[in-house]
Parts: sequence; structure tokens; C-alpha cells
Amino acid sequence: MKMGNKKVVFIVGPTAVGKTALSIKLAKHFNTEIISCDSRQFYKELLIGTAPPDKNELKKIKHHFIHNLSITNNYNVGKFEADALLIIEELHQKNDILIAVGGSGLYVDAICKGFDKLPKISSKNRENINYNYNKLGLEWLQEEVQMIDPKFYENCEKNNPQRLLRALEVYKETGKTFSSFKTNKHKERPFEIIKIGLNIDREKLYSRINKRVDKMINDGLLEEAISLEKHRNLNALQTVGYKEIFSFLNNETTLESAIEQIKQNTRRFAKRQLTWFRKNKNIKWFEPQEIEKIKTFIGL
Repeated sequence: MKMGNKKVVFIVGPTAVGKTALSIKLAKHFNTEIISCDSRQFYKELLIGTAPPDKNELKKIKHHFIHNLSITNNYNVGKFEADALLIIEELHQKNDILIAVGGSGLYVDAICKGFDKLPKISSKNRENINYNYNKLGLEWLQEEVQMIDPKFYENCEKNNPQRLLRALEVYKETGKTFSSFKTNKHKERPFEIIKIGLNIDREKLYSRINKRVDKMINDGLLEEAISLEKHRNLNALQTVGYKEIFSFLNNETTLESAIEQIKQNTRRFAKRQLTWFRKNKNIKWFEPQEIEKIKTFIGL
């Protein structure tokens, strides 16, 4: 049952495409607030490597779920679903339209359709799995998940370590497969959902990614990673940008090579994001500068 004309407008798309800038323009236009659906921008210690909105952007519009947690907090998509729905209900008391923005498809889906309740993962199990992944790499992780949960592995994004890590965590915690917990039932939401995808020419996107990584390095990503190295096995740091710098700090590669790896892995991540979102036929695609067309579309 919908709450009158209440809407949540989702701005999705690959990293560095311009989601933050557009979401702020739309939030100003509709005099509303922004809900972040980015699974790494929660963490207050990750000020550079997750490319969160900067201080000026955060001053312009009230954001929710930006730097609200510590990397030591045990947080997951199930908790985010519950927290986000409470915030949405509260904000809809004063705003008919809310803007949600992010490139984490799983967290967007958490708000839009919900998830089955998954078991709580102990910090010991999680850190042991992350330690092995950091030591043995993606191929090890793929083989582990394929062995314990072939049904999940057959249909998952095999180059997405976050999804594979989650499947392995659930199995190690419960002895049951990740796929056994999935019922694929969509939960009804009391608001209208509008999804807007942003995309640009691939070469232009990749150029923006490369420039963003260079800016992160200039802004102090290396120093930030050094300050967090003792936490490298935490889930929050299984993230492009930090993992490559940790390899450099561990004398496994040069700094120059690590920076190139960040660029390459970020481009691969952007490609995976696009693959995820393009499967959703309810997303209407625009280029970031088509703001008048987007406003018109939202107003329909």
C-alpha cells in the first residue's frame, strides 16, 4: 500500500559517472535529502579511497549513511535495509520525494525489494576468511565457493569478491549454503520507486576513473592506507584502492604498479556495476548532464 504520492528516486550507475553531483542538484530542486546506498561510504575512517561526497557537498544537502559507522562495526545489508526503511519513513513525513544514490546494487535492492534474513557472521570467521583471501587471492575464493555452493556459484558474478566472500562466510558460520537462504520474494514498499541510471561513453568514463585515482593519491590515499594497515583483514577494507596499497606496503609490488592496479580494478568494478544495473529493466538511462529530462521524468 503506497503512502499517497511518496517517492524514492534512485540514482545508480558506475563509479565516477557523476551520481553525487546530479543527486545534489536534484535534492536542491526538490528541496529534499539524500540517502546513500554505497556500501563503503558508511565508514568514517575511509575518507579518501571510497570517494565520498566532500565537505562542501555534504554542507549543501543533508546526507544519510555517510561516515556514520566505524570500520570495526559489524554492519551488513540486512541492517542497512532496516535502518534505511526507518529513515525513509521518517523523511517522508516532510518530503514527498527522496533521493537515493549509489553504485552498490545489493544495497539499492535492499531498499527496493528487501532480502531474506541471513545469519550473523562472527568477527572471527569473517577475519579468518578475509585473511585467507588476502593471502591466496581471488582464484582461491572462487574455488572455495564453487566447491561449497555450486548452485550459487553458477549464477553469481564470479569476479566480484564481495559476493563470494559473503557466500563463504555464511557457509563457514552455519554449515548451510548461501543459496539455501534465498527465497527471492520481493517485499512490498509503501512508496513509489523510480530508478534513474547514469552512463557515459566508456572511454570518457575510464578517463574520469583514472583522473579520480590520481586525485586520491594526491589527496593522501597512501597515508590513509598506512594508518589503516593493521585493520586490513576487516570487511570494510576488502575494497579497491586499499587492497592494492596494502600489497605495496607488503613489498609485493611497486607504488607505481599499485596505482595502475587501482585504476584497472576500478575500471573492472565499473564494468561489473553496469552489468548488474543493466539487468534491471525498470531503470531509465540518461547521461549526467540531461538534468531537465531527468526532472521531467521524475515528475511523471
